[in-house]
Amino acid sequence: MTDVDPSSDPLPPRRVIYRGTKLDLAVQPVRLADGGLAEREVVLHRGAVALVPMVDVDHVCLVYNYRHAIGETLLEVPAGTIDEGEAPDQTAPRELAEETGFRAGKVTFLRWWHVTPGVMTERMFLYLCEDLTPGPTDHQPDERLETKIVAWEDAVAMVHDGRIRDAKSMLAILFCDHLRRARP
Repeated sequence: MTDVDPSSDPLPPRRVIYRGTKLDLAVQPVRLADGGLAEREVVLHRGAVALVPMVDVDHVCLVYNYRHAIGETLLEVPAGTIDEGEAPDQTAPRELAEETGFRAGKVTFLRWWHVTPGVMTERMFLYLCEDLTPGPTDHQPDERLETKIVAWEDAVAMVHDGRIRDAKSMLAILFCDHLRRARP
């Protein structure tokens, strides 16, 4: 499989039709299998970080986060959007402090993934945060967050039984659990 458009005819560039504070919406020309052209909507996003803050070897800090788009409060790993001009390695400790109040003595990048590649450019960068010390939070005005310290095994169980329903949190917890179990 190739990442290159099999057609030799160049496509017109993306056209941004809306600019927002965290994302933009563009129209992307695409070549159809029959050679014709069509347009697809693409959400342009700077990317985000997801954090697994280990309070100690057996406890993780999660957040209850009210999500305006769905009108629900979800239990999630802390996360946040990468600011313009910021690298994910800078975003991770900033978001950890803002959302949980914790500062990490050790922040380890684990991996990244595409969030919704069918419609969105967002990449999520996963970090393990260890050697935590408490401090004040700095929530955004539209955030309704509450931290919850959870036993690691309970967090894994919450993914399996549906109490944690947020995809980034599910993936982050299950990936980190795999790493924990793979350790000698």
